[in-house]
Order: sequence, then structure tokens, then C-alpha cells
Amino acid sequence: MELISINVGLPREVDWRGRKVLTSIWKTPVEGRVAVRQLNLAGDQQSDLSVHGGPEKAVYVYPSEHYAYWREELPGVDLPWGAFGENLTTQGLREDSVQIGDRLRIGSADFLVTQPRMPCYKLGIRFTRIRDSVMFRRKVRRSSDDEYFTHVSLYLFSVRGGLLLRERFELERDLFFKDQPVIRTQQIS
Repeated sequence: MELISINVGLPREVDWRGRKVLTSIWKTPVEGRVAVRQLNLAGDQQSDLSVHGGPEKAVYVYPSEHYAYWREELPGVDLPWGAFGENLTTQGLREDSVQIGDRLRIGSADFLVTQPRMPCYKLGIRFTRIRDSVMFRRKVRRSSDDEYFTHVSLYLFSVRGGLLLRERFELERDLFFKDQPVIRTQQIS
């Protein structure tokens, strides 16, 4: 497994359907070491703490493997790392192989996988086209035995702060959590 990109962003106010909405969906890749804090990464902040953020949702992870799918679905749309609002873009850490309770050590920071993250309406704001917003929700609902919700991603709890670097890392499964389900959402018809 590898950390491909570290992405941060601060809240911004945007116009959406005639009203102002505060969002932190825009993330930008950063170079070098980034400090991990209890509630976020240095240079990052969540906007709506009723659904994002807090200790259980301090860091948002998205697999780089899903970008190829979205590049096909969204031709002509620029999709740099962090485009889906994730703090960490990874390779080899897919939601179908991760369990709640798994531990990750990245750089000198330790994390615990706490829960899946489903897309919210602000992802549609990020991509501006109504069709895109509807498509993200449709993709979450449509699945087959081989393809589980390619936009389900992960939240991490910062067990111990430290410094992140783009590098390889390992997943460790705690025996206490060995019987927890792999992060998959039941199929919605």
C-alpha cells in the first residue's frame, strides 16, 4: 500500500441553488511532511462538523484506483488528487479489503479505520453539473457482486499524531476486530 497524495483545504463559501453553502470539498495536494492532529491534518479543516470531522472522522481516505472510473464517467473534467475531498489518496487500500478497526501506520502517525464515508451533496457542488451530482448518488446505489459501491471511502481516527510523507505503508489487523465486517454497504435496490 502506498500514500499517493496528501491533500488539504480550508472551508470556503460557495453559491449553490441560490444560497450560500460552507464547504471544504476542495482539497489541494501538498508536498513534504504534513503534521497529523487529533481532528485533522495541518492546513485542513472540516466545514460541517455535524456530518464530517471530529475524532472518529478526522481524516478522509479515497483509493486512487477509483479515479480511472471517474475519468471515464466525467470526460473533460480535471481530476487531480484530492478532487473527491479526500485528505489521503492511497494505492492498494480499497474498501473491499479493509475492516473497521484496522490500523495504519503512515510516516510516524498511527490511524484506526472507523467507518465508511458515503458521498454527500457537496460532491455535486464540487463538480457543478447537476448530472454529476445525480451520477454520484446513482453509483452508490447500483452495484453487482463484483463491484461494491465504488465511491464508498474511509474515515480514520488519529490514534497518534505524527508526520505524514508520501510513502509505502502497511495495514495491521487487530485480533480484537478480526470478526468485524469488511467495509461494504448492503446493496440498495
